[in-house]
Amino acid sequence: MGFSFDGIQSKSMGIASRMATENRVPELKNRTISMAGRDGLVDLGASLSERVIEISCFIPPKRTAAELLECKDEIVSWLSPDKGVCELKLDTEPERVYYARLQEGVTFERVVRLAATFDLTFFCPDPFGYAAEDEVFNITAVGSHTVRRRLGNLYSNPVYRLKGILASGAGRYISITTNGMELKIADATLSGNETLVVDTAKMTAWVEDAEGNTLRNALPYISELNFPTLDAGLNTVEVAASNATFTELEIQAKSRWR
Repeated sequence: MGFSFDGIQSKSMGIASRMATENRVPELKNRTISMAGRDGLVDLGASLSERVIEISCFIPPKRTAAELLECKDEIVSWLSPDKGVCELKLDTEPERVYYARLQEGVTFERVVRLAATFDLTFFCPDPFGYAAEDEVFNITAVGSHTVRRRLGNLYSNPVYRLKGILASGAGRYISITTNGMELKIADATLSGNETLVVDTAKMTAWVEDAEGNTLRNALPYISELNFPTLDAGLNTVEVAASNATFTELEIQAKSRWR
């Protein structure tokens, strides 16, 4: 197998790789409490911890020691943790992307003359795999709509991008209700060439212009800080407008796998 890190393929770096172990479920963080007079613990559930991806690599024999050293230097530069978290794609999971950085240092071991092996341990603070080509849904009319997420096996935290014309004042709003959870934009100012963006994962919102430049904070425009999620499979999205003009709603699914 091969992999891609920070947009660069392992094969283009002149190395072969394989995964000896496959960590399908990340480590769990168990929440428990002990109670006097009761054996064992009271289970309060669990949440996923970080994901760790381990890859074994091989540098084929080089012609000279200088070539081998140059290859090692290029690998170290490519994988530098100074870059922070980067996209990690595995050839065995072509539809998914993880966000990772090195967790440990890299040690090269000589196996034959002018060849080496090394192991990589990638640390993914976000344990989920995301769709490499995300699903995007467009709604252009008020009313009830069905949105079907075909990728992923877990609820996702989408990004809502709303276009329309809205002025501040009583009884003026645009409402987006996803699976019964309402996101209501009220007491807001939105012009025809502006877009109101709600990032449910980061629990924030802003208004941007046609070029994508951020103009102002939009959290005060949200009546209640609800950040609706999308289920894997079918979802119901209802759009309503009162004394306002609704133009378009784009939903970037952020589909993901456990």
